[in-house]
Amino acid sequence: MAVPGVLDLFTELAAIPSPPGQERAVADRVIAYLRELGLEVAEDGAAAEVGSTIGNLLCRLERTQTAGTPIFLCAHLDTVPPEGPIEPVVEDGMVRNAGGTILGADDKAAVAVMLDAARRVVEEGRAHAGVELLFTPKEEVGLLGASAFDENRLAARTGYVYDHAAPIGDVILGAPYSHALEVRFRGRAAHAGMYPEEGRSAIAAAARAIADLRLGRIDAEATANVGTIVGGSAGNIVPERCSFLAEVRCHDEHRLAELLQEMLDVIAFAASEGDCAVETTGRRSYRGYRFRRSDPAIELAARALSRSGYEPRFGLSGGGADANVFNDRGLACVNLANGMIDIHTPDERIAVEDLERMVDVTLGLVEAARDAA
Repeated sequence: MAVPGVLDLFTELAAIPSPPGQERAVADRVIAYLRELGLEVAEDGAAAEVGSTIGNLLCRLERTQTAGTPIFLCAHLDTVPPEGPIEPVVEDGMVRNAGGTILGADDKAAVAVMLDAARRVVEEGRAHAGVELLFTPKEEVGLLGASAFDENRLAARTGYVYDHAAPIGDVILGAPYSHALEVRFRGRAAHAGMYPEEGRSAIAAAARAIADLRLGRIDAEATANVGTIVGGSAGNIVPERCSFLAEVRCHDEHRLAELLQEMLDVIAFAASEGDCAVETTGRRSYRGYRFRRSDPAIELAARALSRSGYEPRFGLSGGGADANVFNDRGLACVNLANGMIDIHTPDERIAVEDLERMVDVTLGLVEAARDAA
C-alpha cells in the first residue's frame, strides 16, 4: 500500500473532526501511519487528567550518529470546534474547506508535515542526531496536553513547533504571558414590568464593566479580550446573574500583573455602581518566553530556513502555543510559521506549496541539527 504524500495526508487528517477532547480518531490515524514506517508510538496517561480521549503521543527516531543535537518536533491534534462538515478541496493551489467551517490547518498541517518528513528520514536512510515526534491533545483550550506531558521523557532539549499563521520564514523569538478571568456578577431578580425598582441587573453591571475595560490591542506588548458572556433567565425578569470570560496577555510579566489589577478594579467599580456582588476567578494560562537571535535553537532554525531557500525573519507573537509550556520547563522550543492563513475561520487555508516546502524545512532542521557542533 502506497504511503500518501504530504498533501493527501493533510487532507485526510483535516477531514477527521478533532475538537478539543475528541482527538481519538485522528490520533489512531497518526499511530497507524508511524507504525507503517516501522516506528513505535507510546501514549501517556494524560487523557484522564486533561479530559480527552487520548494522551500525548511520543515517537522516537533513534539517532544514527553520536554527534549533533537531538531535536523534538511537536504539533497538536485538536482544532477549534468545527461548525459544519470538513471537506478539504484544492483550488488554485490552495487547500480550503468546502464545508463552510474551519479547515484545521491549525495544526494538522504541521502534523502532516512532520509525519511526511519522518517518512523521508526513514525511507531515505538519512543520518540524524535523534528526532522525536510529539503530538498533544487539547492545545486550543489552554495547552493542556503539553502541560500534562512529562518532558523528562524527551531525550532532546531543543524542539520546534509549527503553530504560527504567517509566511514560512517567520521565526518567533517570544510569546506573551497570559492570564484568564472568569467574572460572575450577582444582582437581585425582580419582575421587569411590575417591580423593576426592586431589581439589581447583573447584566447591566457586567455591561458597564466590559464597556470600561481596555480591550483589543492595548499597545505593542499587550492585548485584552472578553470572549463570552452569559446571563439572565427571561426577558421579563431583571437578571440576577451574569458572567463573562476574559483574558489579558502581555510580553512583560510585571506589566501583565498591573493590567490584570486594572481589570479587577474596573470590574469591582462596575459591581458597586450597579449594587451587585461580583466574584472573580483567575488562572495563569501560560508563561511567556523570549529568545535571543544568537541562541543555538534560533541559529539552527535560521540555518534550516536558509538551506530551504528562505530568508529568516524574526519577530514576536501575540499567541500562545505548546512552545510556551516547554520553554517554561527549561527546554528551548521555537515556534516557526508554516504558511497557515485565516486560522479559526471558515476562510482558513494553506498553499499546497507551503505544505511541501515545510517538509523541506523540517528535513533542513534535521540536517542542521545533525551537523551542529
